[in-house]
Amino acid sequence: MSKTLPSTGEAMAATVPMVRTLNLEFGETTAERAVVRLPDQPDFHNHVGGPHAGAMFTLAESASGAIVLSAFGDQLSRAVPLAVKAEIGYRKLAMGPVTATAELGRPVAEVVAELDAGERPEFPVNVTITREDGAVTGEMIIVWTLRPNS
Repeated sequence: MSKTLPSTGEAMAATVPMVRTLNLEFGETTAERAVVRLPDQPDFHNHVGGPHAGAMFTLAESASGAIVLSAFGDQLSRAVPLAVKAEIGYRKLAMGPVTATAELGRPVAEVVAELDAGERPEFPVNVTITREDGAVTGEMIIVWTLRPNS
């Protein structure tokens, strides 16, 4: 009897309550790229009828977390991934559903090599948020670390 592992999206929904709260939808999740969608939901609108800035931040942060889990999930027995800092810029009015696309800013092997050397590696994840028409509504850079377990 074989047991299948949960997808990255299922794992995120099971462990991160905000993923469930916002009903985030996970598409592609690889070690190089993650795509996550925030459906249009009036409960999470701002004063102009689009997704609230906090919901967009959570969407982008969740996309970055999905790529981190995909890229470094095999390191979880010896290190915990933590967000160190994030900067977001809101570029255009977001209306309707929005999608965050995250890309890892350093090669996985380079980060793991630093961990192997006893260091606490840091690495950026770049996230672009777009509307359905493809217009970029926001951009985030979030720096993550792999903190070695004690």
